[in-house]
Amino acid sequence: MSRPAPRTARYALRVTALAAALGLWQLLTSLDVDLWLRFSQFPTVTDVAHAFADRLVGADYWTDLTDSLTRILTGFLLAAVLGVAGGVLVARSRLAEDLLGPLLEVVRPIPAIALVPVAILLFPSNEQGIVFITFTAAFFPVLVSTRHAVRALTPVWEEAVLTMGGGRWRILGSVVLPGALPGIFGGLSVGIGVSWICVISAEMISGQYGVGYRTWQDYTIVDYPGVFVGMVTIGVLGWLTSMAVELLGRRLTRWLPRTSYVPGARVPRRTRATPSPAPAAPRPKEDVSHDQLV
Repeated sequence: MSRPAPRTARYALRVTALAAALGLWQLLTSLDVDLWLRFSQFPTVTDVAHAFADRLVGADYWTDLTDSLTRILTGFLLAAVLGVAGGVLVARSRLAEDLLGPLLEVVRPIPAIALVPVAILLFPSNEQGIVFITFTAAFFPVLVSTRHAVRALTPVWEEAVLTMGGGRWRILGSVVLPGALPGIFGGLSVGIGVSWICVISAEMISGQYGVGYRTWQDYTIVDYPGVFVGMVTIGVLGWLTSMAVELLGRRLTRWLPRTSYVPGARVPRRTRATPSPAPAAPRPKEDVSHDQLV
C-alpha cells in the first residue's frame, strides 16, 4: 500500500500545476499563437497582473467588491434559512408537501437568471432585484438537499426519542436537524456556487455597481485585461466563500465519523489465495439405550 504524500508535497504540487498553467498562458499569448484557438486576442499574464495592481490602488475596485459581497451574503443567508425550513417542512408534513410541492417543482427548473424581468417588475430598485435573484439561485439547492436528507433519516432514532417521552420539537432538535446536517451543507455548498454565477449575471444585466457590472463595462470599452481582472476576482471570491461553507460544515458535524480513504492509495492485492479451513464434520450422536436412561 502506497503511503500518502506529505501535506507540504501536495501543496507544492498544486502550486506547480498553477504556475505551469500560468506559464503556458503567458507563452501562448506572448507568441500570438493562432491555431484553432486565437490566443493573439488574449491579454498576457503580465498585462492582467499590471491591470490588477492598478485596480487594487483604486477605490472603485473595493466598492464593487463590497457591493457584490453584500448582495451574495444577503441572498445566500435568506436562502439558507428559508431553504432549510422549507425542506424540513415539506419532508415532515404531508399537508405542506401537497400545498407547496407542486408549486416548487414547477418553479425550480426555471433558471434564476431568467427571473431578471420578474425582479425588475416586482421590486422598486435594482439592488433588491439582484438580491432576489441571488436568493432564488441558492434556495432550491438547499431546499432539495434538506428534503432528501430528512427523508433519508432512519425512523429508529425518532422512535427512541418518542419512547423516552420527547415531543415534536425535541425530535426536530435532537434527531432531524443533526441527522440532516451533512445533506444540508451539501446543498449550501452547491447553492453558494450557483449564487455567484447568478449575481454576476444579474449585475451585468441590471446592476450599477459590483464585480459583474465592472467586468461588463470593461468588455464594452475593449479593456480585456480588466475583464480578466474581474474573472479572477469572481473565481477567488467564489472559492473563498465555498471554502468557508465547507469549513463551517466540518465544524458543525465533528461528531460524524470521518473516512480514512486516501485518494490514489492502492489496496494491496493478495498474492496467493489462502484456503479457508474446512468446517469440522459434526460428531455423530451416540446411541443411548433405554437401560442407560434408566
